[in-house]
Amino acid sequence: MLLPEPCGPSLLLCIPDDVFAIVSQFLLPRDVCNLSLCSKSLYALASSEKVWLTQCDMVGMVPHKDLVEWREGVSSYKALCRFLLSVKPLVGIWVCQNPELGNLVYVTPGFVSVVGCRIIPQELGPLGIHDGPILWSSVFEVVGAFDGSPTFFLHGREKGIDYVCHGSVKYIDNSCDVLLLEVESWEQDYGSILLQSRSLDDSGVKLSAMIPFSRLPFSDRRKLLEVTTNQVRQEVPNITAGPLFPRRRDDCDNFQKDLMLLKERRAFLCHMYNLGGSEIDNKENSVQLEVDDIRKSPNCLRDFSNLLHKEDDQKQCPKKKSLGGYFWGSFKQIIGRSSSINASHAIFKKLTSGDEMKHARLEDFLRSSDAVRLTLKAPTVKFSSYRAWPNMPDSWFALYKMPLRVPTADHIYAGLWGGTFGWPPGNHSEDKLGKALFFLLLSYEESKGQQLLVATKVLEGTHYVLHPNGSAMFIVNINEPSSEPFPWDTDTDSFSANIKHAFTGEGISNGYGFRYPGSKCGSLFVFQNDLLAFIWKDSRAALTLQRLNLQELLKKGERVPSLPPINNFSYLTKSYSNVFTGFPGTSNCSPSLRPFKRGNSEPGLNVSFDRKIQQ
Repeated sequence: MLLPEPCGPSLLLCIPDDVFAIVSQFLLPRDVCNLSLCSKSLYALASSEKVWLTQCDMVGMVPHKDLVEWREGVSSYKALCRFLLSVKPLVGIWVCQNPELGNLVYVTPGFVSVVGCRIIPQELGPLGIHDGPILWSSVFEVVGAFDGSPTFFLHGREKGIDYVCHGSVKYIDNSCDVLLLEVESWEQDYGSILLQSRSLDDSGVKLSAMIPFSRLPFSDRRKLLEVTTNQVRQEVPNITAGPLFPRRRDDCDNFQKDLMLLKERRAFLCHMYNLGGSEIDNKENSVQLEVDDIRKSPNCLRDFSNLLHKEDDQKQCPKKKSLGGYFWGSFKQIIGRSSSINASHAIFKKLTSGDEMKHARLEDFLRSSDAVRLTLKAPTVKFSSYRAWPNMPDSWFALYKMPLRVPTADHIYAGLWGGTFGWPPGNHSEDKLGKALFFLLLSYEESKGQQLLVATKVLEGTHYVLHPNGSAMFIVNINEPSSEPFPWDTDTDSFSANIKHAFTGEGISNGYGFRYPGSKCGSLFVFQNDLLAFIWKDSRAALTLQRLNLQELLKKGERVPSLPPINNFSYLTKSYSNVFTGFPGTSNCSPSLRPFKRGNSEPGLNVSFDRKIQQ
């Protein structure tokens, strides 16, 4: 007797795990989740580790071997996939306007984490770009907890001590173009570490409207961030001062050593901030720590817990001054003025009725919730831009994403390039020692039916700014070949300079002001070995470039101390100088961080330095 052939769900249940894992390559993670809701049998099939390993592979953020190692830090591949999907939009190049030097932050995978690394302005070392160490400092990291949920750590250094400031990740849009550091008001879970404020009006009724951090004036936002980070920060012990990502796999011994340190470091952080499940909890006795000291939860606004009552008490008994009253008195300088709870409640009525105010007051922000905490947000704002450089607000504690295009057949030169002024481009050329290292983002634009290749400056390795952030170092017309001859025949190694293409364009030069430089004619030469060189026609100054892989460069790089936490994330004080050269402890890290000689302009560009440097 022939048995009926399986069909529908029965057919899926007959498929082995390995085969279904291959089939799942054609499914999105949400499709797999939806399938698991159909029946108990399909739930077991769709919950297979092999299926979710395939989904993790399809995210494409880290190689397969890394996924297997990352699995040790989470409860399942499904949890790992959740983390990968949530943080993948963060990976890439982020910039800020200030300081003009040291503005580039690259977010790269760590270990069950992504790490924001600031590339330090620097000179080209004796080993060149690809073989010499790139200097960088840590800005932040987003770590995956045992269940795959992301949590935020802001890095910073003050008075010779390294700190991490723990916070939450509010949300990350798939197309996010801005990273915001904020203080979030929230409904307190009393098992958590955070800052207490009051959210009841004088009649005991809870005020439901929460004021966004962005509604506060800039001075209040800055002070609230400073108070919050100072209170929630924890000094970094030796175990957490180790590597943030492993070195390259071809360096086997160091890679395995780094991997072991990364696992210990992550277990420590999870234990420290209670991010783990049973696997982490079981390690409690294996980590020798003063748990009371580690789990101290200094409530930034614990002084605010009776804040409003203290204000009233001071009015009734002005000679009696408690700690809370002292804190409130000092905060009046920030807030500007105090008001009654009834007035605050009236403001909330206006807010809930749609009557918006230009700025909210700090005391109203604090009254609107049980607690506040440091948080990272990554929304999509869609800023306008000019020559691929976003137009940035001056008063946001934010980083802005640069659109790093993948090279295609039509846009073959798109992407990140690095190089210096001078010819020849040899890695070991003594002629290039001490030359400023430039990072340029090459992108394509259409203008009047012509295809333009624009080289936007995103990092400059000088001590004082020679060219503003977002400057177009050169613009060439891909549709217009250049007839100019290449000025040199060979390089220092005496091999011929084989030129594939040459295009006509214009390169940056002096103009009628620092922000509005002029341009002079030149040509872009493309060589057989994938080097680029833009050469100014009159001066024969040459800017030589090669394509960069920042993730690989960072693995061979050298870490230097960070700035203080808030400035480390978004440096909002205008500075045209390299702030890292004046940071205590930095000058001893590497000879490449020594102060640059002023006037180190590139030959033939005729750049004017008569402007006043703003500190």
